[in-house]
Order: sequence, then structure tokens, then C-alpha cells
Amino acid sequence: MTKPGVLNIPSMRDRCTEAEWKARVDLAACYRLVELYGMADMMANHISARVPDEDGAFLINAYGMMYEEITASSLIKVDHAGTILSKPDFGDLNYGVNKAGYVIHSAVHHARPEVACVIHTHSWASMAISSLEHGLQPLTQTAMRFLKIGYHDYQGVVLDTAEQESLIADLGTGEALILRNHGALTVGNTVGEAFNWMHRLELSCRAQIGALACGSPLQKVPQDVLEATWNNYQPGTRRPYGVMEWPALLRKLDRLDPSYRD
Repeated sequence: MTKPGVLNIPSMRDRCTEAEWKARVDLAACYRLVELYGMADMMANHISARVPDEDGAFLINAYGMMYEEITASSLIKVDHAGTILSKPDFGDLNYGVNKAGYVIHSAVHHARPEVACVIHTHSWASMAISSLEHGLQPLTQTAMRFLKIGYHDYQGVVLDTAEQESLIADLGTGEALILRNHGALTVGNTVGEAFNWMHRLELSCRAQIGALACGSPLQKVPQDVLEATWNNYQPGTRRPYGVMEWPALLRKLDRLDPSYRD
């Protein structure tokens, strides 16, 4: 019997490999966590995950579903050209993919084959920081991790593939990007790593807004200390992000609502 307010989506588990199913579960969990931590914009944003061992394919949300209801089976598999490779039976809803989501995510997955997950948000904090001329400032230890974050100038709603080249150039080899007058984007070699980057970026944005709201002089940190702190956060200096946090976050979701695994 279907619960009220819950979409009855047939399981995709027998239509994909074990590796793809694991990627689906992790990605569905990421959607739920972005909602849980207050970074969702109803159904307007998107998170994608590369399909393991399937060149040029990635998973993304069905345009029309809220983050809080995303499940492993509800995700749609597309290629870099935007062709839908597989999706569940949504019945009369017949959900597809957000074109802006495809344009942004396909660009990153194509240019950065090592990236397993891409997260894009329109949180109130990231939108506010993206509208400031000086952008994100290294005011806190958490924000110092983003000392060399990239910036991408606003060119309108991302519907034109012509913008992909400049988007990739601005991201470079980094893990985080401020989309000016728009929002934020992070990437990771795992879903857990990408979520860790986004969660910390969100905290940095909120902390800066809180500090600016006080109207008091800001305490600056010497440049050499900023550089040393930034270096402590870099690959090779410390373990990959998400290694410890992701299993704990999945346990948290399992306690709250394990339906993301369906």
C-alpha cells in the first residue's frame, strides 16, 4: 500500500550493476542530507554522481521531485550529451532532467574524469556571498579552507552549452566554485567528499554573513597564517574528506528515514 504523499516508484535495483546501485544509494543520501542541512531550493538544484565503470554516464535527479523524497530508484541516468539512458516509470508524471542541471554537470564530469560527484546549491547563504563584490573572505578557520576558491561570472540561466568552457576554466582543478549572483558548486572524488566540501562552504558563507551583520570591525589574519592553514586542508596534507563522516551521515539518515535506499 502506498503511503500518502509518497511516489510509488518501481525499484531500479535489478536494472543496474552493484556498483551503480551503490552510487545511487550514496547520491540519494546526498540529496536528503542537503535538504536536512538547509541547503536545498525545493527542486531547483541538482547533484550528480558518475556511474562507476560506465564511461560518460552519470546519475541526476528527476526534475519535479523534492530533495526529501529522492530515492536510489528515482534517479535518472544520462550521458554527457544529455541523452537519457535509463529512468524508472514515473507514470503520468513522466519526469525528465533539468536542462540547466545537465549543462553544468555534464561539463564538469566530461572535463574532470576523476570527479565522482558534483553538488550545486542555491542556499540563502551562498547566494548572498555570491552577490558580494569581495566574495568569500577568510574570516574563520573553516573559510580559510577556501582561500583560493574560484569564481564564475553570471551569464544568465545556464541553458547554453557555450558557457561550459568558461565554467570549467573557472573551476580549474579546484573543489569549490562561487557562481556569482547565483550560488555555489563543489566537486569530490566521492559523494562524501563533495558533500563535505559543500557543507563547509555553506558554514563559511553563513559565518561571514553573521560577522558582517554585527557591524563591527573584522579581525584579520596574517597572510602567512592564511596560507599555512589553507595548506593544511589540501590533498596530501590530510586524509580525503568524507572518509570518516560519510558512514556516520548514512547512519544518521538510517535513523531518521531509510527510504532513500529504496
